[in-house]
Amino acid sequence: MLTLIRAVLDDHKAEDVVVIDLRGKSTIGDFMVIATGTSSRHVSAIATELLQALKDHGLVGLTPEGQRQGDWVLIDAGDIIVHLFRPEVRAFYSLEKMWEAELLEPEHTTTGAV
Repeated sequence: MLTLIRAVLDDHKAEDVVVIDLRGKSTIGDFMVIATGTSSRHVSAIATELLQALKDHGLVGLTPEGQRQGDWVLIDAGDIIVHLFRPEVRAFYSLEKMWEAELLEPEHTTTGAV
């Protein structure tokens, strides 16, 4: 399915496509795909084409979020979460940076009696 999603994004001129491997980091899915469209209309059009391709490959019950506005569209394709953004919105939310951060164990500090 990831190959299909990447092909549709490429065919419809999505920009700056990033795939983040979530396996072992989160239970929301195995992969997160983030891509940019040049405008609200472009983001909505990419979402429409991607939804059709996913349906053609047997995924049912797909309900995108934000497609009408076209600033940020979220498509939950089961094990793959797709985020489509306008450039300004993508820069504001910086999802890639959030998922790049290492998960650190909390420090255990001990304090002596004062």
